[in-house]
Amino acid sequence: MKTAIIYYSLSGNTKKVADALRLEFTKKGKVDLFEIKPLDESNNFFQQSKRAFLKRDAKIYDIQTDLSEYDLVCLGTPVWAFGPAPAMRAYLKMCSGVSGKTILLFLTSGGMGNSRCFKEMESILKEKNSGAFIHLSYPQSKLTDSEFISKEIKSVI
Repeated sequence: MKTAIIYYSLSGNTKKVADALRLEFTKKGKVDLFEIKPLDESNNFFQQSKRAFLKRDAKIYDIQTDLSEYDLVCLGTPVWAFGPAPAMRAYLKMCSGVSGKTILLFLTSGGMGNSRCFKEMESILKEKNSGAFIHLSYPQSKLTDSEFISKEIKSVI
């Protein structure tokens, strides 16, 4: 099995989950890990929040967008203003090759907005004829517990 894990992480929380996923899926086959990096991200929290709330996409560095060679695609983002971070939103619109594929969506959050975020991500991907979705959600308070992260991953794979 060949897996792609694509994530955006500002604080490192979503990266922790992406790394844990990589460890688990490496046991099943080849894994490629890609980090989305924005070109135009502000260091100002309020500007970032406003951008997320208004659903404005970020400009991102070149990254693998053709996902046709992968059996499983994992996409991770923090929840910002009840939706994906602007960098992930931009990536979702750019990616291709997801038709009929199972997509694992993973979120990190302070506890609110997860269902809306999952729905928004799914909506963009459904326009590309994606297949089934698997959801993983990690509250910020649990991200220091590596056993919790691993247990949640194992519950869906």
